[in-house]
Amino acid sequence: MQRNRFPTLFEVLSRKTVAPLDLFSFYIYMRDQQRSVDYLDFWLDVSQHLQLCRLYVRRLHRSVIEDTPEIEKNSKRSSYILDNAGEGPSGEKGNVSDQRLSAFLRSDQGSRNHSPQNSQGSNHSHQSTPGRERPPRPSFMTLDTNSPGDSSSPGQNSSADNVPRREDLRGSAERILYTYLLPGSEREIIIPQSILHDVQEAIEGPDQRSDPELFDQAKDYVFQAMERDAFPGFLQSKGLGNLVPQSMMIRLIIGLVSFFGAIWASFILIFLNESRSTRCWLIIPFTVAFYFIFTHQYMLDPILALLGYSEYTLMDFNKMREPFVKQTLRKRSLTTLAMFLLLDTAVCCLFIFVPGKRL
Repeated sequence: MQRNRFPTLFEVLSRKTVAPLDLFSFYIYMRDQQRSVDYLDFWLDVSQHLQLCRLYVRRLHRSVIEDTPEIEKNSKRSSYILDNAGEGPSGEKGNVSDQRLSAFLRSDQGSRNHSPQNSQGSNHSHQSTPGRERPPRPSFMTLDTNSPGDSSSPGQNSSADNVPRREDLRGSAERILYTYLLPGSEREIIIPQSILHDVQEAIEGPDQRSDPELFDQAKDYVFQAMERDAFPGFLQSKGLGNLVPQSMMIRLIIGLVSFFGAIWASFILIFLNESRSTRCWLIIPFTVAFYFIFTHQYMLDPILALLGYSEYTLMDFNKMREPFVKQTLRKRSLTTLAMFLLLDTAVCCLFIFVPGKRL
């Protein structure tokens, strides 16, 4: 995708970008530099939950169409399924509206909860536990996830032909709640208490919702937090540079050691009144010193950038494919090289051509 600008966070999360501003690079940046990859994982898991809900509704639509006789396919019930599933005459296939999808799942959940079988089971439950107002904590936390032969994670089980069931949607919503949102959870993220309360009440309350709309507030909050706190640093690191912090620190150490070594050798050669041809060897340590100091200062290795490479992790280089980034780094590389050569030439000439005096 050609663009004359840096991509937005939504474009990166939607996998509409390529290296070095792709989702994989952003994930590594959030993990290694920002130390907050749980927020990105939460956003991705909620997006995966939305895809699961879409797949469930589409499969439900297909099963309804297959089981409905031709004479009944124009009935109100079939039209309702078609309209709310987002497939068929009233909706564009593959582009399901999230709000209509959530409304359909809530209505489907309501019809299940008010079915005769569920009503009888509910009455029996209330008779056996008088005074109880809310259902017990969902069974997700008591599932035996370590049972032999069960390699799938909770909330993601499906039938043999990979057709999602209603229980899968429920398990997926519970997994997100218990993994990221509840206090003390395995990968807890910090969100406002009001949002946490609404999500927890929707999932664990009487409605027992599993539609993707219940995570909208939390997802928007996490998106804005990443866009505000992490994404600018990611663009600066990968869009304006091609080095990782560990590599920059190593280059700084090498540059400073080389610089002090070059200064020390320069004064020795001057005070020993060595010839200018001998002092030309000072070009090597000064060049190494200034090059590595410049690469640290600008977070950019100009030679690697001109060759089209960017560093993902320490000493792991990959080809850049984003045209705007390649163009930007090429310009910055030429500017950096020009300043580096100018300073290196000036310092080398100073210590080479200065008159020597033996002490």
